[in-house]
Amino acid sequence: MARENKTTTQSPNAPDFLAWHVTNRSEKSFWNKVGAAWAHKDGQGYTLQLETCPINGRIVLRLPLDDTPPQKEEGR
Repeated sequence: MARENKTTTQSPNAPDFLAWHVTNRSEKSFWNKVGAAWAHKDGQGYTLQLETCPINGRIVLRLPLDDTPPQKEEGR
C-alpha cells in the first residue's frame, strides 16, 4: 500500500504513516502516537521507527493527515 505521491503540504522526509499504540479499556480506546513509517524507494516494504515499544495493545499505522488520533477505529 505504498503511497504514490506525498501531498504538497508534506516535506520530502515526512513519514508515509504515523504509528499509534491502541489499547482498549472498557468501551473506550486510547490512542498514543509512538512512531512513524516510511516507504522504501523500491515500493517493497517500509521502515518503522518506534519511539517506544509497547508490550500490550496493538500498533496501528494511519496516514498522517493530522497529528490527532482518529475518532473511530477503522478496519477492526
